[in-house]
Amino acid sequence: MGTFGRRLLLAVDAKGYGGVDVVTQREWQEAIRRLLREAATEAGLDWEQWVTQVGGDSVFAVLPQGASEPCLVDPFMRHLEAGLRTFNRNRRDEAWLRLRAAVHFGTASPAANGFEGRAPVEIGRLLDSRVLKAALASAPEAHLALAVSATVFNDVIGEAYTTIRPQEFREVRIAEKEYEGRAWVRVPGYDVQALDLGGAAGHGHGDDQPGASGSAGGATVSDTRPPSAPTAPGDTVVQVINGTVHAQGAVFGISK
Repeated sequence: MGTFGRRLLLAVDAKGYGGVDVVTQREWQEAIRRLLREAATEAGLDWEQWVTQVGGDSVFAVLPQGASEPCLVDPFMRHLEAGLRTFNRNRRDEAWLRLRAAVHFGTASPAANGFEGRAPVEIGRLLDSRVLKAALASAPEAHLALAVSATVFNDVIGEAYTTIRPQEFREVRIAEKEYEGRAWVRVPGYDVQALDLGGAAGHGHGDDQPGASGSAGGATVSDTRPPSAPTAPGDTVVQVINGTVHAQGAVFGISK
């Protein structure tokens, strides 16, 4: 029987990597690991304990047991975005390093070739989702676009463990290959609610281009109600309960 464990995961990928020259690719590869390491140090996260898998312009990282989710979502991302701004300063537009990032917390256990479990697969779907690519493509001056899973959003951002307000994120529904679920997207420096996440024109190349019409290719944008808004007639309310509930004979619902 394999070892069961829940871990904090980070994945990043560069936009337009296949469309730049070899010199720029080398610069980006070096910069990505350096910026991740520096952001981790500034955020108080122990980079030396991270288990990372590098694939050219992408990095998948499994953080050690007990790593702080709020630190990864808030100060780490702020320092990463600041580092990207500094790196891109005075560089020509086509040589800007612009990253997509995803954060998830879920089952991931060591295996013969990395990690196994649902979480590594799910974070890959978030990172590669067309809606996240569309978010970065439709924000031409942005250096970073972030997607967090429902688990991270509800437990960390929704519970005010960060300085980032929930309203800075936009809820989307992602359907990529065998994965289907909700995620929350944030683009620092932009009002993500105003971004066109379905068919926005981008600067990237190849699979970085979002779809031309309809939903953002396998993803639909949810019209989310602000947390303080009342429930309107006809609304469907879903109560999500984490853990085991012992309620024999109980009826769950809303009484008016």
